[in-house]
Amino acid sequence: MAKYIRFDWAIKSLLRNKANAVVLEGLLTTLLGEKMTIQKFLESESNQESEYDKHNRVDLLVEDSHGKLFIIEIQNNNEYAYFQRILFGTSKLVTEYVNRGEGYENVRKIYSINILYFDLGHGKDYIYHGKTEFRGMHSGDILKLSPFQRQKFNVSEVSDIYPEYYILKVDGFVRKAESWLEEWVRYLNTDEIPDDVTAPGLVEAREMLRISRMSKDEQRAYWRHVDNVNLLKSNVYTEREEGRLEGRLEGRLEGRLEGRLEGRLEGQLEGQIKGIEMGRAMERQASEQKIEEVRIAEKKRVASNLKHLGLPIEAIVQATGLTKEQIEELFD
Repeated sequence: MAKYIRFDWAIKSLLRNKANAVVLEGLLTTLLGEKMTIQKFLESESNQESEYDKHNRVDLLVEDSHGKLFIIEIQNNNEYAYFQRILFGTSKLVTEYVNRGEGYENVRKIYSINILYFDLGHGKDYIYHGKTEFRGMHSGDILKLSPFQRQKFNVSEVSDIYPEYYILKVDGFVRKAESWLEEWVRYLNTDEIPDDVTAPGLVEAREMLRISRMSKDEQRAYWRHVDNVNLLKSNVYTEREEGRLEGRLEGRLEGRLEGRLEGRLEGQLEGQIKGIEMGRAMERQASEQKIEEVRIAEKKRVASNLKHLGLPIEAIVQATGLTKEQIEELFD
């Protein structure tokens, strides 16, 4: 049995406490590659939970010491429009944290951290990073900030102004962890924190996130949550497999029906083609027979004229190609 609390439950119950912020700070530091200090936890319209969301997703909104905003979301269930959803979340947050009348230079930098237990999109990696750049359509160069803009906004690149997205597809990560980031992904997937971890935040998490530290009531609530998450994933898996099976059966049935229909149509078509070909052959045969009859009749007429002119039968045979018997029948 796992000894450590699932990260989604930890965010809901423990890591919203500023005293435990070191764990979240460790994850953000590892992911972004720079030291992060959480200033405060925030509430936003975009991270309110509904009854359905309680087991399916968890949102947390924090602000660091530089005023940057971080949406941390954990999603247990497959959602085909998830790309649009994270876009909506950051867009809503941009407008939510700009006061009316403020200049655009006050737009906050936003990071969207998404921990997913399903296979989003199509890709081989387990961590993806997305940011906004403007690239020349003809020259291919990346549009840069002017020296004044860099000084005014205190950033180096245009992409530093826009929201950035991190997608961690942790489900199925089972290989040996060889970096701080992989140590974090292994924990997010397996709920286990080995003794030899060194990643920022995980060292502290080994003590803070022990299930044994929770009260009996907290443990009962936690295991209900775990059961609900597993049940949700099981239902999704079952529905998916049933859908695949039904699809196969329907496909087979449709294939048989289509095969029969195609066979009938092909048979009818072949029959029609053969009928047409036979009709044409008979027409050709009749036409050739008619032509031959006309030729023979014409030869007999010529033979009759030659006979009346007194030519011997042998000469008429050579001239018309008729047989001696055919010529003699003309005068019987």
